[in-house]
Amino acid sequence: MADGYLKTNGVRNQRMKCNGRMKNEQLLTAKAKRDNWIGVGILGMMFFTFGFVSWVNAILIPYFKIACELTNFQSYLVAFAFYISYLLMSMPSSYLLKVVGYKRGIVIGFWIMAAGALLFVPAAYGRTYPVFLLGLFTLGTGLAILQTVANLYVTLIGDRERAAQRISIMGICNKGAGILAPLVFSWAVFRASDQELFLQIPLLEDVQRGIVLDELILRVVAPYSVLAMLLFLIGVCIWFSPLPEISQKTEDQREKRTSLWQFPHLVLGAIAIFLHVGTQVIAIDTVINYAGAMGLSLLEAKALPSYTLSATIMGYLFGIFLIPRFVKQKLMLRLCSLLGLTFSLLVCLTNVPVYLAGMNLDSSIWFLIAIGLPNALIWAGIWPLALDGLGDLAKQGSALLIMGLSGNAIIPMLYGWMADVSSERNAYWVLVPCFAYIVFYAFWGHRYRTWST
Repeated sequence: MADGYLKTNGVRNQRMKCNGRMKNEQLLTAKAKRDNWIGVGILGMMFFTFGFVSWVNAILIPYFKIACELTNFQSYLVAFAFYISYLLMSMPSSYLLKVVGYKRGIVIGFWIMAAGALLFVPAAYGRTYPVFLLGLFTLGTGLAILQTVANLYVTLIGDRERAAQRISIMGICNKGAGILAPLVFSWAVFRASDQELFLQIPLLEDVQRGIVLDELILRVVAPYSVLAMLLFLIGVCIWFSPLPEISQKTEDQREKRTSLWQFPHLVLGAIAIFLHVGTQVIAIDTVINYAGAMGLSLLEAKALPSYTLSATIMGYLFGIFLIPRFVKQKLMLRLCSLLGLTFSLLVCLTNVPVYLAGMNLDSSIWFLIAIGLPNALIWAGIWPLALDGLGDLAKQGSALLIMGLSGNAIIPMLYGWMADVSSERNAYWVLVPCFAYIVFYAFWGHRYRTWST
């Protein structure tokens, strides 16, 4: 009887231990899911910040041109100073992340951006354009850190097959901010009488013109001071947030290599990102000038970039609904790259009058706007494929992909040069080889694991 009692008691104790272990595992799983959702929320806020700070450059360019009395070339240094930081600072940011970790890296990125926004204050009081450019470069540096960690985070924080779906959610936050940014800046800086003022400025005497321009440029002090404060506070909030830290053990360790250049699919993916972001900026930033070549005024055409961004948001919504439930993210990348190539060819080859949205424009401009739809899911498709199997080099790999954002500065300049020597319409041929390469990467390039044939 004593033996039977001991056996029964031992079985009961063993069951209690198993039940306790299962409850602990369930609690840990629930906590991990909660932390992941908190992480997704924080990442969404970060991508909103990326979009807001980046897309406001489109209105800063003409604003600085007037207030600082710049040539066209000098005014476009706004975009160059901002985006060249991605090329120069992305790789150093990856080493910073390796030392301080993901979460602290995000905090540092926001604080660097706050410093960049504060530089607008002395730049405005001195109406000193080089200091503005330094502020923009500093803002871009902080964004380079945030982009490096955020895109890697959103890729690794959950199921890899759902990475494109998560990136689509982030894209909606980014492009939604892109629609709001020019409106908010215009509300904060411009006045109803400014249109008449801008016409009078060239006619004023030097002293009076200087006083008017000083008053005009000082309008950025308040909004950028508020922006600096918000960026600093966001960094503080993230410091105390339960954002999960992704350890090196959670990263894929299948391929043990020592250099990024030993991963052809990563290097080819960085080239694909470079070309992709260039097509994205061309589709958004050139559409007003292209409509102007068709006889549409600036006030009539000012909403066209929002149409492209709206098409991009629609693409993100398709991605959230379809990936991976109905369509695998690799297949979606292939479909979108082919669709983008088709639209770019139609931009260059079609010439049919179309009346749409109250405007009578050439069909090519509507195909240009439609490029926003496939472009939404190309970025989301490239990232998981390019980072696959990097292991401990994932941070540096992410930084290499972020360096591809320098295509935002270089590809549009190539378009501008082609437009000057030929025409706005013929310049869109630059889109065709870009999308052709993305098609190559989607079907074949991402498979390369060695440079040898």
